[in-house]
Amino acid sequence: MSFEDRLDTLVRRHQELNDLLSAGKVSGSDFAKYSKEYADLTPLVETIQAYQNAGKSLRDLKAMMADPACDAEMKKMAEEEMHDLQKQLPELTKAVQLALLPKDAADEKNAILEVRAGTGGDEAALFAGDLFRMYQRYAQNQGWKFEIMSVSDGTVGGIKDATAEITGRGVFAKLKFEAGVHRVQRVPKTETQGRIHTSAATVAVLPEAEEVDIQIEDKDLRIDVFRSSGPGGQSVNTTDSAVRIVHLPTGLIVQQQDEKSQHKNKAKALKVLRSRLYEMEREKLANARASARKDQVGSGDRSERIRTYNFPQGRVTDHRINLTLYKIDEVMNGDLAAFADALIADDQAKQLAELG
Repeated sequence: MSFEDRLDTLVRRHQELNDLLSAGKVSGSDFAKYSKEYADLTPLVETIQAYQNAGKSLRDLKAMMADPACDAEMKKMAEEEMHDLQKQLPELTKAVQLALLPKDAADEKNAILEVRAGTGGDEAALFAGDLFRMYQRYAQNQGWKFEIMSVSDGTVGGIKDATAEITGRGVFAKLKFEAGVHRVQRVPKTETQGRIHTSAATVAVLPEAEEVDIQIEDKDLRIDVFRSSGPGGQSVNTTDSAVRIVHLPTGLIVQQQDEKSQHKNKAKALKVLRSRLYEMEREKLANARASARKDQVGSGDRSERIRTYNFPQGRVTDHRINLTLYKIDEVMNGDLAAFADALIADDQAKQLAELG
């Protein structure tokens, strides 16, 4: 099927759905299914129609220019209009191509954010804490809800690891590119001689899975309960409210102890487990579809640093797209829009290149 034929097919399908829904011939689950398909197709079809209308206008103007009966003044007006359309057409073509790219089914999902201190000792824990707060501010800037699920504090501040649930519109689509190793270069608070240290933290971003996405069998779980402990091992409360869940088929372990209620800790732990299992399935599919594309979005390969935060020079560099911004204070305060937009555009360009 040619590109133009594909566009015509989508426009016809949109009209069929419109007629079907308008006639009131469907109800219940069918109505919901067709309504969603119609709603999903509408912005795409609007983009297609803008492209097709521009193409038709261009053909009409060319025919006018070639008509001997057309006077000089009309030809001049047609030529000016043609010039404008010829500038618009490449942009409209690209807009249609982008709209036709396969959508990541997880893009509209909420996300589970996990930040862990990596190499670098106490300074890595301090940096992990800074990153966690950076994402908290970014979420606030986006109008998302940021709920801390668990935090393990570092010995001199910062965090060993922390997990948060982020809910809102298009959360995973914008956050998924943050997964990887983040490197920091700065003079640590613990450094007495002013030397610059390099340390790292890892970030994982998991699409939050619904129960319909991942079914977990009770027989596949081992659930242990124990007494929550705080710094130094002292008991946080006197009941066995902390929960550790082991997923036997995969060996995944999730532990939750922040809530005083065993039931709430279990629910949170299952939510994290479900999201990790969902991400594992996504990784399998991504690797199967494009094993040769090592930097594929969502592959989960976090072995290489993706971004460096250089405090003495005030710069942040994303190594995947060679983008450097000299506004480290703003970035650490949650201004990640420039990186998010550039990474999305880069991913779209790669997908278009593969289709071409």
